[in-house]
Amino acid sequence: MSDLFEAGGLDDTAPRPLADRLRPGSLTEIVGQDHLIGPEGPVGRMVALNRPHSIILWGPPGTGKTTTARLLSTAFNLHFVQLSAVFSGVADLKKAFEAARARRKVGQGTLLFVDEIHRFNRSQQDSFLPVVEDGTVVLVGATTENPSFELNGALLSRCQVLVLRRLDDAALETLLERAEKHYGEKLPLTEDARASLRAMADGDGRYLLNLAEEVAALKVVKPLDPAALMAAVQRRMPLYDKSREEHYNLISALHKSIRGSDPDAALYWLARMLAGGEQPLFIVRRLVRASVEDIGLADPQAVLQALAAKDVYDFLGSPEGELALAQCVLYLASAPKSNAVYKAFGAAKRAAEEHGSLMPPAHILNAPTKLMKNLGYGAGYQYDPEAEEGFSGQNYFPDGMARARYYNPKETGFEREITKRLEYWAKLRAKRTGEA
Repeated sequence: MSDLFEAGGLDDTAPRPLADRLRPGSLTEIVGQDHLIGPEGPVGRMVALNRPHSIILWGPPGTGKTTTARLLSTAFNLHFVQLSAVFSGVADLKKAFEAARARRKVGQGTLLFVDEIHRFNRSQQDSFLPVVEDGTVVLVGATTENPSFELNGALLSRCQVLVLRRLDDAALETLLERAEKHYGEKLPLTEDARASLRAMADGDGRYLLNLAEEVAALKVVKPLDPAALMAAVQRRMPLYDKSREEHYNLISALHKSIRGSDPDAALYWLARMLAGGEQPLFIVRRLVRASVEDIGLADPQAVLQALAAKDVYDFLGSPEGELALAQCVLYLASAPKSNAVYKAFGAAKRAAEEHGSLMPPAHILNAPTKLMKNLGYGAGYQYDPEAEEGFSGQNYFPDGMARARYYNPKETGFEREITKRLEYWAKLRAKRTGEA
């Protein structure tokens, strides 16, 4: 696609990155997005019917958002205009809309591609509504962020959101083969190093081709193995933005892996977050939460392990303290699971809201004054440690409120013992008070 370079005042003899030189010339050449581009996909159907409409392309970097927009403009014979929300403002939008209206008068449509569209504020996003509504432009917005959170509902209602997938191993291998065809020779890599190169790309086709360009420029005698490849090329950090959706996606993945008793997956997500620069305190907060929410009294040591991990990390710092987080993650993922405490507390809160300000029964109230004693405070109270079998069976619910059961321990871990104890006390209560 030389038009990018022409727009910048460059000709075809100017140096161009391999990723641009290998940019697909048709929609069918886009790899890894068959669910959108194929005949049954929304883009494929749109082109087959020759009915362009506004869309939002949501996906990670290097998956073909810009290329798809450019090729759609060619498929529909629309004038292509590209803006970046990072560098453009209201004046740029007005200029683009006016030019599109002028083209429309002479029968030429416009495809307006807006990269990083989520960076526009609410009023800037609203400015698209009339020109999208009346067909002045076919809007193609690109975003790496969840449109549900970042784009106005009014704009979303006028656009179809299409989700691009990170490129899988097969798609990345196709790109490597295209690079080798361009160079006329194989890249100097062993099979293991070739697999490592694909893994380093992390689903980003553009980054893979940048790496391939680096490798092709090396003057090596024998193919590189994985270690030599790592030493020869620049490897980026894993994609991770602590202030955006990925931050919450990965902590959710960690929590659910722990809840699902999968220590290996939990350890992987912990490593991903730490590699991305996540604050360990944010992680350990979630570990403490998981210890009481998903394990609870099935293993009362779980919360102590989580708090200990925090203290160890505070004491040692990184990287040594990260081992304490790993140990905690493995402990929690391997522990028996129970949400009985979580459910019991929720039920008790609902009951408290339902019954209002009922007073405790008089027999469990303290009576520090003579008046209180005369009113019956403390009368008949039984001290359980001195009661037969250490259990009196007295009622501790408010007068007028039927006895309820909120806590139902699971048959896992330590809660199995709690179940036995509660069942035994229930029998004693029924025997002594006639109350089950």
